[in-house]
Amino acid sequence: MNIIQAIILSIVEGLTEFLPISSTAHMKFTNPIIGVASTPFSDMFEIVIQLAAILAVVVVYWKKFFDFSRIGFYVRLIIAVIPALIFGALLKKYIDAALSNIYIIAVVMIAGGVLFLFVDKAFKHQTIDNEKQVSNMAAFRIGCFQVLSILLPGFSRSAATIIGGMTQKLTRKAAAEFSFFLAVPTMLAASVKSFWDVHKEHPDVLTSNNFSMLGISSIVTFFVAIIVIRFFIGFLQKHGFKVWGYYRIIVGTVMLFLIWRHIV
Repeated sequence: MNIIQAIILSIVEGLTEFLPISSTAHMKFTNPIIGVASTPFSDMFEIVIQLAAILAVVVVYWKKFFDFSRIGFYVRLIIAVIPALIFGALLKKYIDAALSNIYIIAVVMIAGGVLFLFVDKAFKHQTIDNEKQVSNMAAFRIGCFQVLSILLPGFSRSAATIIGGMTQKLTRKAAAEFSFFLAVPTMLAASVKSFWDVHKEHPDVLTSNNFSMLGISSIVTFFVAIIVIRFFIGFLQKHGFKVWGYYRIIVGTVMLFLIWRHIV
């Protein structure tokens, strides 16, 4: 991997991590298109830039994350992340196998897009517009929806948790923000575990050159993710989910074409 490839992947990660379009799908298809092979360093790279994306959420919502008087906020996040932690641990072999099947990822992209065409009509009477109104049970149910993104690579963690939030009467804004909040413990746990596994098996992967590349790429991902987080809430409130549905269908179809032509 060279610095240009690293920056491209950083931009892709920053753009897609918090949108309901599956960062996994975009990364899995971007890698072969720009000529990045799967190596211990490329695996570590994807983990580290995810951590940069997490930091972007914490910075944008720093008042919530560092207001230690609001214990309920932390309790809800812990409750909501439990289902993903349990299923992630129990289904690790299945998850690894599914992530290597780019055909499944492309099909799930399209299926999720079709679903998104009907989300706005399905949820018209939302009443919860603030994270403080989310009960512990509602948080747990949203966490259960997050498991869909584990079972169906390409569905999108963001899409699963936003839809989960809307089933619990959260407005688009509240559901999207709770999805951002839940991303922090979820992605942090997954990233630390993956980083440890890679480092344990390949302790020599972090050379000075690779370390510099990781630093630059993390900065790029961080700033792109901040822009996306700030943009997405307003866009979602104004335009809803249908545009993301069309995007997913188009991109998923292109992915299937690339698979059929053996380009990826």
